[in-house]
Amino acid sequence: MRHFLTTQDWSLEELQAMIDLGRAFRENPMGRQLQGKAVALMFFNPSLRTRSSFDIGTWQLGGHAIVLQPGKDAWGMAFEMGAVMDGDAEEHVKEAARVLSRYVDLIGIRAFPKFQNWQEDRQDKILNAFATYAEVPVFNMETITHPCQELAHMMAVQDRLGEVKKKKYVLTWTWHPKPLNTAVANSSLLISTRFGMDVTLLCPNEEYLLDERYLNQAKANAEATGGSLTVTHDIEEAYTGADVVYAKSWGAIPYFGRWEEELPMRAKLRHFIVDEAKMALTNNALFSHCLPMRRNIKATDAVVDSAQSLIIEEAENRLHAQKGMLCKLIEENAR
Repeated sequence: MRHFLTTQDWSLEELQAMIDLGRAFRENPMGRQLQGKAVALMFFNPSLRTRSSFDIGTWQLGGHAIVLQPGKDAWGMAFEMGAVMDGDAEEHVKEAARVLSRYVDLIGIRAFPKFQNWQEDRQDKILNAFATYAEVPVFNMETITHPCQELAHMMAVQDRLGEVKKKKYVLTWTWHPKPLNTAVANSSLLISTRFGMDVTLLCPNEEYLLDERYLNQAKANAEATGGSLTVTHDIEEAYTGADVVYAKSWGAIPYFGRWEEELPMRAKLRHFIVDEAKMALTNNALFSHCLPMRRNIKATDAVVDSAQSLIIEEAENRLHAQKGMLCKLIEENAR
């Protein structure tokens, strides 16, 4: 059985096929690929775009989506094997995943880190537990990576640039008043290097480097596709000649779970905002962000509202690209 947990598990040709199918759905939204099928959407965290796009997309493909929020309208769950369940959790994932599998044809999981211990969170236990015990395909709606956002983002970039190979792609850290998940940043590195772009990771210092697993995967991707990966802390160097600027904030991993200790360092870094002066250094670069985005914190109004901004196109593409993914996931598991 094949899951969609990370884009790394699918070939470049398969990912492009999902994107291309998404483009077809953008022109003709309705299909029958999920006719008579049900999809469980498990939300351990809030959502606007993900919940809306998967619910609507399933319906447009002829299927039925059921949205479940464990701990709210579904039982809270335990995930550790051998757990003594004397806390708040009423149900173990081993039963929940198998029972749901008897009702539905696909299971989607959205479960963010707990921001207490990165060595624990990087194991992605909730997603992997469902993939282990479910008897139907599981797909990732954002955990410590966000593969659906990857597809939507690359779809938008290709729409504007055409061939993206060897284009300069900048993933820039931005200031934010909270330590956010690294999922979109991890995924940005994976998808841009997968498609052979010359990728620059811009972050304030080594404390803000992403997990070595994703840096190493990105390096391997670049070697395989003829692209490159560069890490810099120099703003001017990063922006100069860029074709794409992708903005995202994330918490410093060495301070994971110790926000008070990161705060003094972060307080001095508001100048990492994406503004007109920085964008003027680029090759008339496209700008994007996964949303939600704090205006004039991560990027200025002038950048966000410019003709080069992809934020709305990328968000729309979530609906289309995800439909392409669902179709390929069903097709692949029907063989």
